[in-house]
Amino acid sequence: MRPAVRLALWLMALIALLAGLLALAGSFLWADLDATERAALTALVSGRGMLLVVLGVLVLVPFGVLLRQWLVAYPEAVIRLREDVDIIHRAHPEHRVALTGSGDMRRLGEAVNAFAEAHCALQHEVASRIEEANARLEQEKNRLAALMSELSQSVLMCNSEGRILLYNGSACQLLEPHAGGPARAPVGLGRSIFGILDQRLIVHALERIRQRLRQNCQDPAAHFVTARGDYLLRAQMAPLLDHQGEFIGFVLILEDITREVALDSRRDALLQQLTEGTRAGLGNIRAAAETMERFPEMDAGHRLRFGEVISDEAQRLSSHLEQALSRHADLLHPQWLLEDMLATDLLVALQHSFATVGVTARYPSDNDRYPESDESLWLNLDSYSLVQAMTQLMATLADALDIREVTIEVAADGNFARLLIAWEGPAPEPEHLHEWEQRPFRSVAEGPAAASLREVLESHGGEIWCQGDTVAGYSRLCLQLPATRSEAEVPVPARTPGRPVYYDFDLFNQPGQSTELDERPLRELTYTVFDTETTGLAPSEGDEIISIGAVRIVNGRLLMQECFEQLVDPHRPIPRESQLIHGLSPRMLTGQPGIAEVLPLFQRFAEDTVLVAHNAAFDMRFLQLKEAQTGIHFIQPVLDTLLLSALVQPAEGHGLEQIAARLGVKVVGRHTALGDAMVTGHVLLKLIPLLEERGVHTLKQAREASRKSAYAKLEY
Repeated sequence: MRPAVRLALWLMALIALLAGLLALAGSFLWADLDATERAALTALVSGRGMLLVVLGVLVLVPFGVLLRQWLVAYPEAVIRLREDVDIIHRAHPEHRVALTGSGDMRRLGEAVNAFAEAHCALQHEVASRIEEANARLEQEKNRLAALMSELSQSVLMCNSEGRILLYNGSACQLLEPHAGGPARAPVGLGRSIFGILDQRLIVHALERIRQRLRQNCQDPAAHFVTARGDYLLRAQMAPLLDHQGEFIGFVLILEDITREVALDSRRDALLQQLTEGTRAGLGNIRAAAETMERFPEMDAGHRLRFGEVISDEAQRLSSHLEQALSRHADLLHPQWLLEDMLATDLLVALQHSFATVGVTARYPSDNDRYPESDESLWLNLDSYSLVQAMTQLMATLADALDIREVTIEVAADGNFARLLIAWEGPAPEPEHLHEWEQRPFRSVAEGPAAASLREVLESHGGEIWCQGDTVAGYSRLCLQLPATRSEAEVPVPARTPGRPVYYDFDLFNQPGQSTELDERPLRELTYTVFDTETTGLAPSEGDEIISIGAVRIVNGRLLMQECFEQLVDPHRPIPRESQLIHGLSPRMLTGQPGIAEVLPLFQRFAEDTVLVAHNAAFDMRFLQLKEAQTGIHFIQPVLDTLLLSALVQPAEGHGLEQIAARLGVKVVGRHTALGDAMVTGHVLLKLIPLLEERGVHTLKQAREASRKSAYAKLEY
């Protein structure tokens, strides 16, 4: 209750009390007077009613002042003290009681603050001990995260109801929804795998696993292949069992086999083409040869015609084979495994390898042991094959041109890296260099097929040539390879600390979500906390959304890795005063998708969750006005942290920054959609225990209590 309302109620009660006492005293006095005295009293009071009212008001003024001072000194101070103690106990241990009210209340506040200091110190000590006790468990989690993040396969772990408990970065990338594709949910903790992959295949695989578990099979895993958009995925599903052997979930390992299947199909087509295309020709050759063998005495003319048949068919078969092989040459080349390598490390490997063929390699710098480091120049290559091929070429050059010492260096050339090998003396003839490129450097015993320098260069997208300077008396061999970006230059979002592995094993015990969420405790709900930036404050007058930011809360954890952030082109001017608040200019929004493209993506991100916003009526009004244009309806329950804060501390201010300051939430990225959404999410987590203290435990209770707030009557 507001202080002004409380004062008015107390003052009305005081007036009623005084009026009642005066009326009672007056009735006794009137009864004791005789007729003459009553007439005299009536004559005295008659015509002086206004004076009596003024005197009554003047009498009430000091009573009102004293009442106000008493309310401030005691009841209001007690209420504020209770609210501050609740914050210290439930949300923000560092918060301290404001010293207001009478001297006794101030001394009580000092005692509470002293107790809070001792309580906070004990909390820190307990937290330190808990942290030490959980160190080993955290190490195990980090090992799991490291293992999962390094896997090239996509891995997801789900509970028995199909809710995702764990996934790695590969899974997030492989299963990311694509624009224009089917309406699939993004990967995220607590989301249902049935909204990401075909539910029928997963249910069938689970039935096979359960059947094999009942039969005590040694390998109860199931395998299936599914399509996701243009990709073909091979899935392996393995069960998760508890200590009693009961089925509690499953692990999915996914692999993109689109290219593998395409290559297999092309190989099958090539084999079929070679088989069908050669059967007739081989039959003709065999028939002609058998005829010539059966009739050795045939005349020369017939023998010549049969020989021509054999020659023609052989040429046709050879031409057919060459055409087929040229069309499918990439199927016959070995598959190269390319890895990132620092360019200077390649020079070191070449130096050591050249020494085995009697050629000394030096660097242009003064340091002959290790080349000058260029940490930004990286190559993606099969270092073993490239070094072996270049070593064989160097050995051939050394024998042909009597080369014993070379200078090697590598330099960036746009999007390429150029390896330069220079020596004193003449350059090889171009036709000789071309011939040496074709020589195999790997014996049949070392691999399934011989490889040449030309094949290695083709697999890497590289080129090689030789330059000679007869005036200066030196020659140079140039090898050009595509360069890759340095790992240090890859931008990493600041809000994604640690390895890209996300897990929440407490979701094993998470009850299944349903459309009836009202009876679910607030602690168990999954939330999408969102915020919008707009061109103005009047959605009904044409203002538009220009940015949407959102973050998910699952199992009481704000998942900073699972965010939604998108700028929106409003297709209308942005007032200067709005730009000063959020910093978004028309130039920054030009070329961004429109609201009709963004809202379907946001709906997929927020499905099966409770929406949360600060002053949610404002943001929801913008979304409602776009329903007719986009066909997107947000029908989830909505909670408003402004209304929830008013339930907890009705006498305080309820701006987002004010609430965050009281609850000890650090404000970062204010007036950006994602920054405000994250602050709102932290505020919600702090408010939940304070709401529980006031008997608000479920979603239904929170919504009903919010409706009673005066702020719930705001309209936009």
